[in-house]
Parts: sequence; structure tokens; C-alpha cells
Amino acid sequence: MVIVTTIRREVLTLPAAQLGPDNPLPPLRLLHEVHRIDERDRDELPRDMARQTDYEPLRSLLPVRVRDGYGRTREPRKLDALVIENDRLRATVLPGLGGRVASLLHKPTGRELLYRNPVFQPANFALNGAWFSGGIEWNIGATGHTTLSCSPLHAARVPAPDGGEMLRLWEWERLRDLPFQIDLWLPRHSDFLHVGVRIRNPHQRPAPVYWWSNIAVPEERRVLAPAQEAWHFSYERRLRRVPVPAYDGIDRSYPLNNPYAADYFYEVPQERRRWIAALDDDGHGLVQTSTDVLRGRKLFVWGAGSGGRRWQNWLTEPGSGGYCEIQAGLARTQLEHVRLDPESEVSWTEAYGPLDASPDGSSWSAVVDVAEARLEAVLPRADVDAAHAAWKPYADTEPGEPLATGSGWGALEVLRADLKLPGTPFDESTLGEPQEPWLQLLRTGSLPEPRRVRPPGGTLVARHWRDMLETAPATPLTEYHLGVAQWHAGDRAQAVRSWERALELAPSLWPLLRCLAVADQEAGNHERAADRYADAFDDLCHERRDDSERWTAATAALGREAIEALLAVRRTDQARAVWERLHPATRERGRFRLIEAQLLLAEGRPQEALDVFRAGFEAADLREGAEAVGRLWARLTDEPLPEHYDFRMRPPEV
Repeated sequence: MVIVTTIRREVLTLPAAQLGPDNPLPPLRLLHEVHRIDERDRDELPRDMARQTDYEPLRSLLPVRVRDGYGRTREPRKLDALVIENDRLRATVLPGLGGRVASLLHKPTGRELLYRNPVFQPANFALNGAWFSGGIEWNIGATGHTTLSCSPLHAARVPAPDGGEMLRLWEWERLRDLPFQIDLWLPRHSDFLHVGVRIRNPHQRPAPVYWWSNIAVPEERRVLAPAQEAWHFSYERRLRRVPVPAYDGIDRSYPLNNPYAADYFYEVPQERRRWIAALDDDGHGLVQTSTDVLRGRKLFVWGAGSGGRRWQNWLTEPGSGGYCEIQAGLARTQLEHVRLDPESEVSWTEAYGPLDASPDGSSWSAVVDVAEARLEAVLPRADVDAAHAAWKPYADTEPGEPLATGSGWGALEVLRADLKLPGTPFDESTLGEPQEPWLQLLRTGSLPEPRRVRPPGGTLVARHWRDMLETAPATPLTEYHLGVAQWHAGDRAQAVRSWERALELAPSLWPLLRCLAVADQEAGNHERAADRYADAFDDLCHERRDDSERWTAATAALGREAIEALLAVRRTDQARAVWERLHPATRERGRFRLIEAQLLLAEGRPQEALDVFRAGFEAADLREGAEAVGRLWARLTDEPLPEHYDFRMRPPEV
């Protein structure tokens, strides 16, 4: 048989911002999390939804690091890509950036089916910070954008069910300690990209699972889904059932009809086929469908307001067109986690391709039925089920030619537990410097002492690693890591004791003082927290050996937290002293220009603070839903908030 599907390497050159170094401070607190519902709405939820919104919500980012070292300066950079192609479709995948499908081109018509971002611009939307917009994103872990958004995945060629080739992506998801894989293939002469997904729980305990496939499409579309109702969620954090497509006199299936950012989680009846489509005025667009396990469907809109427009420009570049997101997930909403039993797995198959159907009509039901009939004609529901059945035996096939390399964390876990994971090998050759101290702990029972003074590496916090830390020799470094692991486990008092014990002998005090300062803040002791932050920053400045990337990142991260803690207790002189000791290049970054304005206002110099705004800055890591810029502006002047500072995602009166 002639094999018409090919997989090849390619290099994309895009205007791209540098990701920069990770934040070296352990994330003892979650970043601002928007996926929480108002308690007033909980009693109105269906029983299974209420149960799953309460099931194992994320309480910590550990062991993952925060990624906040990126900026807003874009220069042409090369991105490694993998292209899977048949005679009908060409899919471009970025294995170094979470396996994102950056482009899906329908060759007979020349139409790009996705929103293809013309730039790579990280922004603070992932659970751990850096994220970028466009294409198809694979979200695993917990409610929100995956921590793997800007991280590499393993990739290799694998035999496909039809005798051709598949592109396999796989990694170890660290928030929930679960391996997963994504297999992409194009059946011969098919207009649909097939995607088989499997998440495994190799542990002897149940695990919370989260998955949403996030598809960016141009926002000048009408979004169709087989539902008469949806759960509406917005940045007021209210979850309520609304009719589809229209309520309050507005047809919300047209993204630009929505004034503000919002989620619409469609209530797809149990017996209906799972699908969602986005069609332009001429009836052309993309449809996504799947086997029934992937039950949820969602529309996200930025809205037509000034804040939504600002975010659109922030994530791409002016003039490139806006986008909305159509999504598919394991649960009704993105506020939920589902249970995966011990030593079990969950899998499904998705399909992405073109759909031609009229988006217009006086009856929503009629428009949806016509689109679904058209989908059934070009890709029958039974064919998707058959594709899944045909794929399942190939999910365990060992990969062939390696195409990209992910992290070494999966290899470490496989070694620790002697796991057998057919189809997703985590080879020892992938172990690197981040895993080295933990590999030594596993093999010798003790953490190695660092050969030179430097910021400590990341901490592993799962129960088995915490047990090893508890029985290891109690060196200051071990006590530091043990305290972080205990904090993650919720044993905050014991964590504080571990950090205090380490202070007695530690050659490096600032990491411990910073952890204790966070503990003080969480306990409401803000004055002592400020003392410890000031002492920690002073110790870091004395200890800092050079202006390397690692030390600069540590100074910026600790300095930022110290200034905020000192301003909270009105110790402006000490906050100013910290500011003056930051690297000049750090002080010029947009986030620190915003901090400078806050500091000037606290010092009673509002006009100089306003001058910072008038001079202009871009705080690269503004968080989704953040309103700090607008609130500070309102304290400085009665003038309207300039458009380039307007990131509001909800009505101003709320």
C-alpha cells in the first residue's frame, strides 16, 4: 500500500519574545486563580458537577516552577516544528511548546482552519505563568492552562492504525504525577486530523484528572454546538445556567456580540454526538468532534469591550485579527476534576477538520441540526468510534525514530517506582541536571551538598519524596526542601520548624528567610514577614556572586516580593532601599516600572508616579483578570484609563 502521510521536521521563524529564566523561588502560594465559583451558586449545580468542583482543587503549583522571566521584546527566532501531512491536510506541531498544533491547513481550499498567531508572545495565563495564544493547546493538570504550555514534550514516529505513521507526543504531568500521550495521525485521503489521547494513573491511589483541548479560531465566526443551554461563567466568578444561543436579547453564539470576556460551557444532552464548530459568514470553518468520553464543549470569548480588545492585541499584534476559543473537555466545565481510579487509564479520540454548513437561520435547532447532518456526511459518528477502537492497540506500540526530547522527570519517576509504561518510554538518557540531586537521594538516601553557593533548585513534594527527605541526613539543604514538601502537604507548622532548624547551620539564609516570610504572611503576621523579607534580600545581595541569569532572576523575584511586603506595612524607606539595590536592567522592566509607581505613591509623590504612567510601560506578566494597573491609575488621577492600560475583563461597576 502506498503511504501518503508524511512526518518531517521544519523550522518556523517568528517574531518571538525570549522565555527567560524560571522564577527560582518555590511557589508556596497559587498564582491568582480565576477558576473558582461563588459559593452562592454551588447549591444550584447538578450533583455530579458540584462533587467534581470540590474534588481535589489545586492548592499548590509545587513541584512546578513559576515562569515569569519573559518580556515583550520580539525578535525573529527559530522554533522547531514537526509537520504531519497527507494530500488533504497539513498540521504543524511545536514539540518544544507543549505540543501545540500551531497550524491546520486544508490543502484543497488553501484555508487555515485555526487562528494562527503570527508571533510568539508569552503572557501570564498558564497555571505557572508563561502561556501563548493560537492553535490547538492540550491542557492537562488542573483547572486552567497547563504548566506545560511553554515546555518541551517527547516526540517520536509511531505506526498508525492504517499502516502509515503517527506523531506521538508524551510527557509526565508533574502537578498530578501522571503520564500522558497524544497521538496524531492523518488517515489516507482524510480531511480530518485524528488525535488519540491517553492519561494513565500508575499509582495505587486515585488521582484527579483534568483535560481540555483548547482550539483558537478567528472570532468573526458563529459557534455552533448541540445544546439548548450553557453554563455561563465570567470574571465575576458567578456560574449560572443560560439559554443558547441568546439571552438578555443578545445572540451570544457570535463572539463579538459579547461585551465582556466569558465562558459558555454547553449542556450537551447525553445522547447527542459531541462536537463544536466555528463557521464564517460563508459557512466555512472548523469542526471538532470526539468519542463520548470527552463530554464537555465550551466557547470562550474576549468580548468587544476595550479590555478584551487590549488583551487581543497584547497576545498577538495589532492588525492580525482577534480570536475566540472553542474547547472540549472531560467534564461539563473547567471548574471540575474527574477521578481516575488506581492503576487505570482514560482515553478518547478527537477529530479536527473543515466543515461547510450555513451558520444562519431563524431557528437555532435547525441550524445545529443541519451542521450536525453535514458533519455526519463527511465524518460519521461511527467512524470516529471505529478510529478509536483501531487506535487503542497501537497506543502501546513503542516509539520509533525520536523527533524531540522532553524533560527527565518521567524517567526519574519510572526509576523510583520501576514502572512499566508501554508506548511512552521515559529513558534514563533524559535525566539531566535538575534531576541529579533527586537521583542521588533515591540511590544513596541523602541529598548532595552543592559545590558552590547558588539559588537552590526545585523541590519534589510527592509523598514518596517527602518520606525520603524525612529519613535523609538533616543537612540545611535537606531541611529546606523538606519544609517546602511539608508546606505543600498542608503541614505548615512542621514546615516552619524545618526551615527554622536549617537557619542554625545554613551557609545561605535568604531562601529560608523568604519561606518563613511567606509563612508569616499566611498567618497574618505582616510586620515579621516584612522583617524577614528585608533580611532575606540583604543576605542575597551579600551572597550574590555575579550577574548571571540565575542570580539576576533570584534578585528580581525576591526584591519584588520584599518591596510588596514592606509597602504593605508602610515601611517605604526600606522598600526604597530594596529598589535601589535591584539591577538597573531589572528596574527598567515593565513590571518594576509599575512597582516604582506604587512606591512613589506610597512615598507621597503621586505626580511622579503619574509620570511613570505617562512615560509608558508594559508589565509583561500581568495576570489574566488582573486590575492592578487600572486601580493604581484611579488613585493617581480622575482621567479616564488610557486604552493601552485597560485590561479589565468585567463590567466596571462590579
